Amino acid sequence: MAPPLLFLKGINLTFGGAPLLAGADLSISPFERLCLVGRNGSGKSTLLKIAAGMIEPDAGTRFVQPSVTIRYLPQSPDLSGFATTASFVEAGLAPGDDFHRARYLLETLGLTGAEDPARLSGGESRRAALARVLAPEPDILLLDEPTNHLDVVAIEGLEAALKTTRSAMVLISHDRRFLENLSEATLWLDRGTTRLLNKGFAAFEAWRDAILEAEEIERHKLDRRIVQEEHWLRYGVSARRKRNQRRLEGLIGLRDQRKLALAARAAGDMKLLVQEAKEAGRKVIEARRIAKSYGELTLVRDFSIKIARGDRVGIVGPNGVGKTTLINLLTGTLAPDSGSVQLGTNLEIATLDQRRESLDPEASVAATLTGGSGDSVIIGGESRHVISYMKDFLFKPEQARTPVKALSGGEKGRLILAVALARPSNLLVLDEPTNDLDLETLDLLQEMLASYPGTLILVSHDRDFLDRTVTSVLASEGEGQWIEYAGGYSDMMAQRAAGTNASPPLKLSAPKATRPAPRRASEPRKRLSPTQQHVLKTAPIRIEALYEEIRRLERLLADTGFYASDRQGFAAAGAELAKVQGELAAAEEEWLRLELLREETQGT
Repeated sequence: MAPPLLFLKGINLTFGGAPLLAGADLSISPFERLCLVGRNGSGKSTLLKIAAGMIEPDAGTRFVQPSVTIRYLPQSPDLSGFATTASFVEAGLAPGDDFHRARYLLETLGLTGAEDPARLSGGESRRAALARVLAPEPDILLLDEPTNHLDVVAIEGLEAALKTTRSAMVLISHDRRFLENLSEATLWLDRGTTRLLNKGFAAFEAWRDAILEAEEIERHKLDRRIVQEEHWLRYGVSARRKRNQRRLEGLIGLRDQRKLALAARAAGDMKLLVQEAKEAGRKVIEARRIAKSYGELTLVRDFSIKIARGDRVGIVGPNGVGKTTLINLLTGTLAPDSGSVQLGTNLEIATLDQRRESLDPEASVAATLTGGSGDSVIIGGESRHVISYMKDFLFKPEQARTPVKALSGGEKGRLILAVALARPSNLLVLDEPTNDLDLETLDLLQEMLASYPGTLILVSHDRDFLDRTVTSVLASEGEGQWIEYAGGYSDMMAQRAAGTNASPPLKLSAPKATRPAPRRASEPRKRLSPTQQHVLKTAPIRIEALYEEIRRLERLLADTGFYASDRQGFAAAGAELAKVQGELAAAEEEWLRLELLREETQGT
């Protein structure tokens, strides 16, 4: 095995009197793809900055092989001081690097190079920063939340670029699908220390849960030993004083162990409970042929939809196509240029906006939750002290007076969730709720939404979150056209690949009921042709064979040494996997078509 390009050993770092890192390790070898995971505030970004040489630890060793090049992508790239995005990207090149590649990457990521950095959106700034770190083709890429502010199309393009790069990489991301598709090993940063799993992120959560369960069992055993020792000291034989003294000292030692174990316990989970309003009517939203344009830019064109109580609708599309505009039209916040939107009865809407614009940066955390008056909030019809409600969202009591502007991105995300979920609602509208939240919080949010009895409208670029949460997807098809697909994001992609149209457009008037014409006796009943019968009979065998081939290719691509030993073979296997997946989708579609035709001919 090749020696590591970079390693960190026994890294210690303390901030504000509390240890953030306590003996953390990290090692990255040529071509390795490592994901770094942990809760918000666990020190992931700090450890990545130490690996990049930007922060000096209090103790520990950092070693980098001579001549190894490293490029680091920060969470918040700074483009100030540059006239254009091209000058920003080219400033990251070293002598001998290919300037044409820098231009090519800018164009591939949807930028021209002439943009003024001061006028860029968050997504555009992220694309320019990605071009800057990818252009030199470094030996090591350190990427901190590379998918933040990127739309789904850009995320999938980034995945494709990273799969073909020769660089080793360390990834921090809250996007599960992104980590599953790219990682070969997982480094878990937990309570200051690191644990390595030599498998990709897909295997991480089961492994982590097993570790935490084992720790809980050990704590329970320790508690039982303490109870036994306390009972012996109280009721044991008192004549053997020296022995009593030794057992007393042992008991004190056990209590100290328990204190350390409790201090080292994983951070508590958030408590996400939505406040239910009274039930809305069956019809929640009905839009009829609505349209919205700004000048020559058409964001919504001739769009109709019915959303019923309990529906969970996801909205996806590139940045700038009008996802937030569509939400505002559907909820009545924005009037359409033409068409109509009718809202159901008894609607109570709770909204989470992606830009956190409803947060006053000067207000304190407590004032944001209470509305600036008093020290209590009404949750579920009952009064709760604001400090108690803050703890549900992992805020410390001392943060009650902290201004919003001093919070991290993850803390702002939790605060806006706390504000939104405190309001009674039967229609929940979430615009990019996953931004800056850690994976554990995303799990809890998903569980809460699964049990939410009302209706959900969700805008997200997180493909895995969409698959787990929504029952239909509204996708932008360009030029203001929106189409609804049944299922989650993966279902939408499968339907697109198979050429399946989405749900038919809403009919504005129901057709008159007519009695079907009787079939003439001389009219023969349609039958499947011999070829169709053969295809229908053999389709399940072919589908199972395609599934088996997909499993074989996935196992091959999951081999951590395959990419390093045969990059061309790895790329060929990836292309073959995509081809077989397409064949599977087509075979299943043809089998379904013939099965429906068979039932029709048999009158079943």
